[in-house]
Amino acid sequence: MSAYFLLKFAHVIGAAVLLGTGAGIAFFMLMAHRTGNAATVAAVARIVVIADFVFTTTAVVVQPITGLLLVREVGYRLTEGWIVLSIALYLWTGAWWLPVVWMQVRIRKLALAAAQAGEPLPAAYHRLYRLWFTFGFPAFAAVLAIFWLMIARPSFDLIP
Repeated sequence: MSAYFLLKFAHVIGAAVLLGTGAGIAFFMLMAHRTGNAATVAAVARIVVIADFVFTTTAVVVQPITGLLLVREVGYRLTEGWIVLSIALYLWTGAWWLPVVWMQVRIRKLALAAAQAGEPLPAAYHRLYRLWFTFGFPAFAAVLAIFWLMIARPSFDLIP
């Protein structure tokens, strides 16, 4: 097996993990939230925090490494438009994702406290959940755009 194949395989798997974990986390958090049950939300948020740490964080680290190694292996220029735009969108995604990680931890704590006290989810939880939900859209859209750029590799210059 060639270095190119191994790098591309790792890069594609990492991208799939980012997209799939993001979509899965959003789905499970939405379904838990819709129950209105603090214990359910706490349990799902606990798992979501673990999944984000294990899968998303690993892929977030692997993607730029495999991407840069692929650029070198194939001979692309880092200044090619689709690569520059992919990197910019990756950073954009991270700017939305990092606060989401904190929000998920806080959501878990608020839901757990409510469940242990036998109380409904507090107003702070609902505000944070709406913010968490809202932050997911620009990040998810950017990941989809990066997928398109990786597949299409359109020819345009952003940096001459």
